Amino acid sequence: MKGYLENLIQKSKENTYFRNVLLNGKHSQIVIMNILPEEEIGEEVHTESDQILLIIQGEGDAIIEGEKMPFKIGDTFLVEAGTRHNFINTGDVDLKIITVYAPLHHPQGTIHKSKAEAEEASY
Repeated sequence: MKGYLENLIQKSKENTYFRNVLLNGKHSQIVIMNILPEEEIGEEVHTESDQILLIIQGEGDAIIEGEKMPFKIGDTFLVEAGTRHNFINTGDVDLKIITVYAPLHHPQGTIHKSKAEAEEASY
C-alpha cells in the first residue's frame, strides 16, 4: 500500500545511513537519519520546510537559533522554516532520528551513506 511503512521505529534503529528518505507524499516526507558519535547534522536552515525530529536512540545537543538544548530518547522538536539549527551526537552510540519535512525537502529515494556524501548533494 502506498504511504505505509511497517515498524518505522525498527527501521530507524536498523538504519546505518546518514540520511534515508523513506516516503514522500504530496506535502510531506518521512526520513530516517543515523548520526555517528561525535558527529552532527551540521548547521542548516530550511527556508521552505518545517522539520519535526523524533529522537529514537542516543543523546546530544540541539542548537536552535544559538540556544543549546540537551536531548535524549523520546524527545521531539519542531523546527519551523527559516530557523537555524543543528543536532549534535554527544553520546557513545549512534543517534537515530525520525524526521518529517513539510513540504518535501529531499527527492524520493535519496540515500546519503555519510555526512560527507550529504554535503556533496546538489539538489
